[in-house]
Amino acid sequence: MSEDEPRPGAWTTPGRRRLLPSAVLTGLDPDVPGRSGRPRRTVRDWIVDVLCFLLSVLIGALAADTVSGDPNTPDALKAVDQALGVLACAAVWLRRRRPVELAVATTLVGLVSNTASGAILVALFTIAVHRPFPYVAAIGGASLALTPLLFLLRPDPDLPYLPSVVLTALLTGTVVGWGMFVRSRRQLLLSLRDRARRAETEAALRVERAQRLAREAIAREMHDVLAHRLTLLSVHAGALEFRPDASREEVVRAAGVIRESAHEALEDLREIIGVLRAGESGDEAGRPQPTLAALQGLVAESREAGMGVVLEDRVADPGAVPASVGRTAYRVAQEGLTNARKHAPGAEVTVAVAGAPGDGLVLTVRNPPPPGPVPRVPGSGQGLIGLTERVTLAGGRLIHGGRPDGGFEVRAELPWEG
Repeated sequence: MSEDEPRPGAWTTPGRRRLLPSAVLTGLDPDVPGRSGRPRRTVRDWIVDVLCFLLSVLIGALAADTVSGDPNTPDALKAVDQALGVLACAAVWLRRRRPVELAVATTLVGLVSNTASGAILVALFTIAVHRPFPYVAAIGGASLALTPLLFLLRPDPDLPYLPSVVLTALLTGTVVGWGMFVRSRRQLLLSLRDRARRAETEAALRVERAQRLAREAIAREMHDVLAHRLTLLSVHAGALEFRPDASREEVVRAAGVIRESAHEALEDLREIIGVLRAGESGDEAGRPQPTLAALQGLVAESREAGMGVVLEDRVADPGAVPASVGRTAYRVAQEGLTNARKHAPGAEVTVAVAGAPGDGLVLTVRNPPPPGPVPRVPGSGQGLIGLTERVTLAGGRLIHGGRPDGGFEVRAELPWEG
């Protein structure tokens, strides 16, 4: 008659689901009720219900035999005892729908019917399994309290009064304790399943967050890498558009810069797309990984494009700068040069970098106001926002804004551990 449950995970197959109690299935799948909103009985439920009924009939039959052989009991009372016992055994089939009512009724019937003893035990077990402790304490306590009165009214012909009361109380306590144990196991199963569901949900959220962060990192990288190249294309194409009288040498030079920038932009884009297709999980694995030592090349590239850039490098050993700090500083300089080329064409830009281990690294990109009209160059306006986030993630801070002379300055302060 045990209603114990299998280990967590046993519900994973339809065949095993039929071996679980309906109350457990309702807890596992609360959105799949049976008819009339009640949980549908499983195969296990039917087996347990049949066993409960047979056990109550067996115990009732033994008690009825004892009552029939008692010469001190009138025949009319014997008939009433057995009739009430039959009704109590038949009522066992209602134990899942009406456990409280069944327990109360059988406890009261037990005062006049020994044949209902089996039904009483089944009812107490059922209420201990299916109802909270207050119900169990009230009805079980009432049953124990009525036990001495029962044996005063209907003494057992085979046992003295005190042993009869003690044995009945022990049997009642055992059945109730067993039912409470089954209930606790059932609640443990449901709590483990709920915990597993929460763990799966949290894992899915972590994966989603990691994917979102990876997409944001790739978007920042694409912006940093391609904005610099595409700005060169836009500036030189605009120069050709607004200077139709340029000499052949100037046109050839500008066309060469455009071709070279387009080629490098395609290479960078191909490299990033390759990372996406390969599905590498590193933060920036396989992507362009410039360091502070590459700052000289970035300035030289800008100069070749016709931009006036002054580099003030006060770092004794750029190779000693940590890779993450150097990469962040390089991106700040790249974005600063890109913005200066877009918003202050023709102005001389100063890139200053200084620092030492333990003191931190400071990189500044500043430019005066543009000397002439500024052609409109499209932009997303997200560059400085992305830079601020990048520098913050590196443990530093980014300061940017207009200068008193009408120019603009971007200053990044990055940590450099000693």
